[in-house]
Amino acid sequence: MRYMYIVRSSHQGPPSEALMEAMDKQAKEEIQSGRMIDQGGLLPLAMGAEIVLKGDKVSVVDGPFVESKEVIGGFAIFEFPGKEEAIASAQAFMELHRKHMPGWEGVCEMRPMAVHGVEDEACASS
Repeated sequence: MRYMYIVRSSHQGPPSEALMEAMDKQAKEEIQSGRMIDQGGLLPLAMGAEIVLKGDKVSVVDGPFVESKEVIGGFAIFEFPGKEEAIASAQAFMELHRKHMPGWEGVCEMRPMAVHGVEDEACASS
């Protein structure tokens, strides 16, 4: 099953150099093991845009957006045999933050992904 990690935090600014090095090492190990499919960090909100559908009108709003308490800072997509392995990997990822960036607080949301043919079975069993 594929899982997406979505990392949210109210932390302002980039990760520390030590955290970046630790995350890079972990990502290389996960890619070599065949478990990590894709990953990336997101650039500041000011560089983005929101495409909004409201009523019958689609509009574009350039960043920065309304101040947010939490911002999505990055994502990763993995392939794991089950939920337990996905949770263990996410815990290891958050341990990197605890170890290499003291004081950082955030959430790694772990979500199973709907993949054609698989989502029907997953939804039926929940």
